[in-house]
Amino acid sequence: MTTTPPPFLPYALPDIGTAEQAAVTAAMASGWVTTGPNARAFEEEFAAYLGGEVTALAVSSATAGLHLAVEAIGIGPGDEVIVPTLTFTSTAEVVRYMGADPVLADIDPATLNIDPEDIERRITPRTKAIIVVHYGGLACDMAAILDIAVRHGLRVIEDAAHAFPTLYQGSLVGTLASDITVFSFYANKTMTTGEGGMVVTRDPSLAERMRVMRIHGINRDAFDRFQSKTPAWYYEVVAPGYKYNLNDMASALGRVQLTRIDAFAERRNALASRYQNAFAGLSITDAPRPLEGNTHAWHIYAIRLPVPAGDLEQRAQFIERLSKEGIGTSVHYIPLHRQPYWRDTYNLKPSDYPHADLAYHGLVSLPLYTLMSDADQDRVIASVRDALR
Repeated sequence: MTTTPPPFLPYALPDIGTAEQAAVTAAMASGWVTTGPNARAFEEEFAAYLGGEVTALAVSSATAGLHLAVEAIGIGPGDEVIVPTLTFTSTAEVVRYMGADPVLADIDPATLNIDPEDIERRITPRTKAIIVVHYGGLACDMAAILDIAVRHGLRVIEDAAHAFPTLYQGSLVGTLASDITVFSFYANKTMTTGEGGMVVTRDPSLAERMRVMRIHGINRDAFDRFQSKTPAWYYEVVAPGYKYNLNDMASALGRVQLTRIDAFAERRNALASRYQNAFAGLSITDAPRPLEGNTHAWHIYAIRLPVPAGDLEQRAQFIERLSKEGIGTSVHYIPLHRQPYWRDTYNLKPSDYPHADLAYHGLVSLPLYTLMSDADQDRVIASVRDALR
């Protein structure tokens, strides 16, 4: 007698309900299917959620937001920008868009975030900025990083693709003393618009530059042109900009998701706590926890297997074992110093990044999403325990 295998549990799954579907349908019926009133409202509501007198600009992706950010702070050919090696390639690639060079830094082995001491070691006369990544949803040591930036006259951009909502020393990421913060609403993030992101700053001049560059360097958004008393046909191109605006259907989805973000965060935190309790005493390095006064967004729940440096086979076997049990996983990330383009362009070696390279050998991201039931998670926990045996 054959048994039916249990349903596959994906690594991530968006939590989209009837309210989101109704909002998107209404946006389509309104006639505003590009950037319009929903996008404007989404920006205002997101800024209000963060507080701190910030300006928020909706963009087509977090990568677009990072590109706008490095352009706005004036990064150009010959400049260097320090970024972590343990990140997705977009964090570094936007620096190359500007003709500048990303300089990779190692991580703190406890938090998997960029190591402030290694940042300082890699500063040169060409260094103009630091891009930090709040890995998994846990804030970097921003006090130390901002201190380094002040002492060396550097700009700071936060890649907060994982970190909404995350508290650092009692303040939400997005309201700290950095120059620009960029959030992601990709399909697997803590809230989603399908594709999309939000750029946040307290600096009016940076906000205005990014607003202009977001839509072809035109000094009036389409919504402004069609709603104002100035002739709708008139606009001025004041810079060679990009096409990075977010459409109203995605914005309508985002507005509903934003109203649910606190409930999403509560569920993610509960799931993370269940993992932590279940994995206590196992031969793994569990996901890092936030310090007192901080919170974790739990976009990623990454464990580290006890794998020696140079051994990639054990991790592969572990992932294959979970896959056979119907459990989806991922790896965040293959460090940039191991990626062919970055490795070959800048002659990078694993020995240059000992902490990130060792962590990479054992990293496995487990399923964590708000639609996951306790029973679903119990399957993951049981499979992890079995695979470790």
